[in-house]
Parts: sequence; C-alpha cells; structure tokens
Amino acid sequence: MRQATITLLSKAVGWCAFALALSTTSAWAAPAGDLDAAGTNVFDTASVQRGAALFSNYCLACHSAKYMRFKRMEEDLDLTEEEIEEFLVPAGLEVGDYMLASMPYEQSADWFGKAPPDLSLTARSRGPDWIYTFLRSYYLTDDGWNNKVLENPAMPHVLWELQGIQRPVMETMEAEDGSTEVKIASLELDVGGQMEPAEYDKTVRDIVAFMEYIAEPAKLKRERLGVWVLMFLALFTFLAYLLYHEYWKDIKK
Repeated sequence: MRQATITLLSKAVGWCAFALALSTTSAWAAPAGDLDAAGTNVFDTASVQRGAALFSNYCLACHSAKYMRFKRMEEDLDLTEEEIEEFLVPAGLEVGDYMLASMPYEQSADWFGKAPPDLSLTARSRGPDWIYTFLRSYYLTDDGWNNKVLENPAMPHVLWELQGIQRPVMETMEAEDGSTEVKIASLELDVGGQMEPAEYDKTVRDIVAFMEYIAEPAKLKRERLGVWVLMFLALFTFLAYLLYHEYWKDIKK
C-alpha cells in the first residue's frame, strides 16, 4: 500500500514538472521567417474592441468568422448588447448570429476566382505576425495591387485609403552561380493615406488582436486561470514532497 502511494506521488510530481516545462517552452517560442512582430495583446480589451469594429467595417463584407457569435463579445470584451448591435452587427444579422459575410459565398468564387476564406482560425494557422506583416505589405504596380508576403493575392488592399499607396524599391541580387535576380528590397510610401504610418501600424495591430481573440476566445479565461493552476501545482508538489519524506523517514533510518 505504501509503495503504491509513493508511486502515485512520484507520478504526480513528474506531471507537475512536465506542466511547468510546457509553460516555459511556449513562452520562449519564436516566430519563424521574415515577418514583423505584431506585438498584439489579446488582454488589452480596448485594442480588441477597436479591432472588432475595424474587422466588421473592412473585413466582414467578404470574409466570415463563422465560429464566432457577436453575442459572445458582450461578456469577453465588456460590450453592451446595444453597442454590439450598433457598431458590429451588419444589416441582415442579429446579435445572436454567427459572424457571417454579407457576400454570398457561392457567387464570390465566380466574382473573384476564389471564394474569400473564413478568418475564424487564421491567427492560429498563419500566426499573428504573418497577418500583421501581410496587411502592411501591399504595394501598387501597373498591373494592380500585389503583396510582398503573398504574391498576387486575390484580395485587394481594402485598407489602402488608411495606409496610402506603397511602391516597391527594387534591387538587383547576385546568386552564387553568378546569375542576377531583381527583387523587392523595400516598400516606399508614395501617396500618403488618412493615417500616419505609426497610426496605421497600430490599426493593423488592433485588427490582428481581434483575429487572435476569435481564433481562441477561451484564451482570455484560460491564461488567467493558468496562473492559479500553476500555483496549485507548485503547492501540491511541495505537499507531495513532505508526504514522501514522512513515509520514508523511518525506512531511511
């Protein structure tokens, strides 16, 4: 009986250490690739609120977030039902509905060549840094809008009035085999928009924060609860050690 109890306690201590290791690993995870750091904070309620309004005004016409209900934001983002209905819910939808695009999905594929994707989980599949860099990397050519992150995107630059018009600065690069290739070195603001560059970056950051929120709404409560869980595990580990010591003190003598 004593041996079984000690075995169970040892396993519990092991799981505590494993949980702590997991939390440390995720905290140190770094984004890969040539992306700008989004710097989003889903716990900044004001930022996520602004992002929700921007998403509804600029994105929801074409893109859905079909796993998210407007109603849930009442509790998560400290919004009243009246505020949600006035600022976030488009015509034809109710506060209790899912966030569905105004554009008919079947017809959009014919209009654009490809139906606009649902954005519910984009922040999880692509990552916040990818979205942030993408929305800041549009540039205009003689053939229309293009993007440094995703070449020839089907989506036009819907935020161009806010950001302005960027032009590519080209640079000739020499490869190891001696061949040359012309690539985009940077993007230069050619025509200013309604916002200064720093203000536009903040606007994009708010949109990304909202997309990060809808990708995992439970994160708001889960991470707050996680602190208490880790504290409980630390206390349990300490008590388990004391119990282990009490069981073995006579045997070790």
